[in-house]
Amino acid sequence: MVRRVVTRWRRGLSVRGGELAFAVLGLPLGVLGAVYAVAVLYAGALLSLTVLGLPFVAAALVGAREIGGLHRRLVGRLLGEPVTAPPPLPRLSGVLARGRVVLADPVAWRALLYLLPRLPLGLLGFLAAVGLPLSAVWLAGFPLWVRLLEPGPRPVDWLDVAGLPAGLAVLATVPAALRGLSRANRALARGLLGPVRSQQRVRELENARATLLAESTDRLRRLERDLHDGTQAQLVALAITLSLADDVLGEPDGPGTHGSGTHGSGTAGSGTDGSAADGSGADGSGTDGGHAFGRAHTSGPGRAGVPGHESGPDLGRLRALVDRARGQTDATIAGLRRLTRGIHPVALDAGLAEALPTLTATSPVPVTLRMDLRERPQEVIERAVYFCAAELLTNLAKHSGARTAELSASAVGGRVRLTVRDDGRGGAAIGHGAGTGLAGLAERLAAVDGVLRVDSPPGGPTVVSAELPSRL
Repeated sequence: MVRRVVTRWRRGLSVRGGELAFAVLGLPLGVLGAVYAVAVLYAGALLSLTVLGLPFVAAALVGAREIGGLHRRLVGRLLGEPVTAPPPLPRLSGVLARGRVVLADPVAWRALLYLLPRLPLGLLGFLAAVGLPLSAVWLAGFPLWVRLLEPGPRPVDWLDVAGLPAGLAVLATVPAALRGLSRANRALARGLLGPVRSQQRVRELENARATLLAESTDRLRRLERDLHDGTQAQLVALAITLSLADDVLGEPDGPGTHGSGTHGSGTAGSGTDGSAADGSGADGSGTDGGHAFGRAHTSGPGRAGVPGHESGPDLGRLRALVDRARGQTDATIAGLRRLTRGIHPVALDAGLAEALPTLTATSPVPVTLRMDLRERPQEVIERAVYFCAAELLTNLAKHSGARTAELSASAVGGRVRLTVRDDGRGGAAIGHGAGTGLAGLAERLAAVDGVLRVDSPPGGPTVVSAELPSRL
């Protein structure tokens, strides 16, 4: 508890270097951008009645697109907000065709619009980054400045006493002010510097299709590999074990049951030692002689031995082979169950209300489960939520060092929300590894219009949340 309080206090007073740099650079960039936007709009309006109007506006829009790209890169590098770059303009032949495309480009117009509110935001950011710290220094050193400016004796009054606390209070507001302005700049960049909604939706659908195709291909390859290296090898071992058992069962009986000469069957020996007419002979009854004939026919030449002695197959070896076959059968069945569970978990047949408790019960880290499932999502959404929860709990157990965790799931108002919290060491991030870790999970959720968010400061706690629509 104390560690959480200290961590939150430190986070409240900390400022990222990128946010501070963006606030300082925001004023000159805001002034230049606002001057450019106002000049373009003013000159375009004046020249609109002449033949120079449309070419001037087209050229200015191309410049606004480039300026928007510069601001987009600054927001991504300094504020840590990657804004998706809009698609480039199509390359058409002909000056008129290109001019029409530029004049109808919504990205350029939105970039031009972005430059107007950047001036007040830049001014506020500069005041927060430079003006507030200077004011705090002035207030904290007020008694000293007054005595330097007004030499001579001066009594201590309430301004001298309140100067230092007031300065510290003003200085403490700097991080919160910078973070608030940074959030506003991020929101403005997301809204005006990225692709328009239709372009973004087309790109999302293209990425979702590529992700689904890659995931399906990878799943089929993994399934084929598991069947080939696992189940098939187990079935081959089972077949070999059964073949060995069959060889043991097919071993010839002991001495006295197979022979030649005076100890053979009626067809291979003398008439007095295997004759079927009287059914008796030196080796026993006619029944034994017939049994011996069958064995002699299947096993080859008989062996001389002690008359009247018979031995069956090696029961100890046969029992060991049967036990081995049973174990191989159990292993094969378990492997097939594992494969089918990976294709479609049986627990999902009854929905997330029964699947999630089963999943959390198998976690090595104690997990508190909270559910508010007022509606049942579509099957593909349930599947995505289940595998998302399974991967998050697996990552939690492997990498977080957490002692306890909490999993919350809700399905209300057409939205499904999944949140996993832990008290581990923190430091988790989505990163940029395609198809792996949290980045791969975010890509798979994006394929079903889902969003993955990670809040994991160093030292913890970590909160990973996923939000999806109930139906596609």
